[in-house]
Amino acid sequence: MSVPVVAFFNSKSGVGKTSLVYHLAWMFSRLQKKVVAADIDPQANLTAAFLTEEAIDKIWNEPGGNTIYQCVKPLTEAGDIPEPKLQDIEENLYLLPGDAALSSFEDQLSNEWPGSMNTANLYRPLRILSAFWQAAQIAAAGVQAEIVLVDIGPNLGAINRSVLIAADYVVIPVGADLFSLQGLKNLGPALKDWKALWSKRLENWRDSKDRKDHPELLLPGGTMRPIGYLCRQYGVRPGPVRAYDKWARRIPGVYREAVLGETPGEDIEPEDDPNCISVIKHYRSLVPIAQEHRKPVFDLTPADGAIGSHANAVFSAKGDFEKLSREIIKRIGLDI
Repeated sequence: MSVPVVAFFNSKSGVGKTSLVYHLAWMFSRLQKKVVAADIDPQANLTAAFLTEEAIDKIWNEPGGNTIYQCVKPLTEAGDIPEPKLQDIEENLYLLPGDAALSSFEDQLSNEWPGSMNTANLYRPLRILSAFWQAAQIAAAGVQAEIVLVDIGPNLGAINRSVLIAADYVVIPVGADLFSLQGLKNLGPALKDWKALWSKRLENWRDSKDRKDHPELLLPGGTMRPIGYLCRQYGVRPGPVRAYDKWARRIPGVYREAVLGETPGEDIEPEDDPNCISVIKHYRSLVPIAQEHRKPVFDLTPADGAIGSHANAVFSAKGDFEKLSREIIKRIGLDI
């Protein structure tokens, strides 16, 4: 039985995907859920949040399964996926590091996509297109993880298509602005198309000779079921509250229409929308402090500079992320 993969995705940048995966990975581990945080973004921002530059430099320059790219690269040379060498962050929390070299895998995935619709020789294309899922499942099995959280880049390219194929569930972070709404409109049809096209490829595989020759090959179902969105609260820079409210009230309808294929309905606040998993607070000055100390905002102490009102915000953040983690666990059907 495969381990559930949850991808955090929006084709719009700046909506807080990496920060969410980072904080949720820490909180899942505190809730006694063994979690693998997989960085499948060539920018490797999630990896940089967990590790120092010196540690990353060492990982990138040592061979054999240290990063997601080192795991999938052998497939381009008729090799096999090595067992990922995960970074042990704390009890119950492991990192599958990202790699700037991953962008070179994009062309390979693009080339194999049309080939995976042939009536023969399906094994190699499908093996490469499902490489991220294979690596994630091997990584999870190696540490007996219960869930894989995936951070990916803000685009609709071939890498992200393969990541979404690997995902059982999709969480969509959005901001209350025009560009986030447009990203949501683009994302919904892309998910539907990728799911339908992957389903067709699975049908071809079930009826193929290659499947009889390679019964050991397991493939992801391409479920990519959206379980809701996370609305980022306005901060100081985006502008007045009135502008935030204007765009925020449009998010529920756009999500229902573009992602779920339902009638938009009347504009409502995200807080009143059952599809809204949570409204994420803007923790402002806590964020750079947490980044400096490479820890989640809810772990900051007075020694880190979290004093006065900051201390109260740290306490609040802990409750917020615990509530959010429990809600995601509930929506994907895990026990807590």
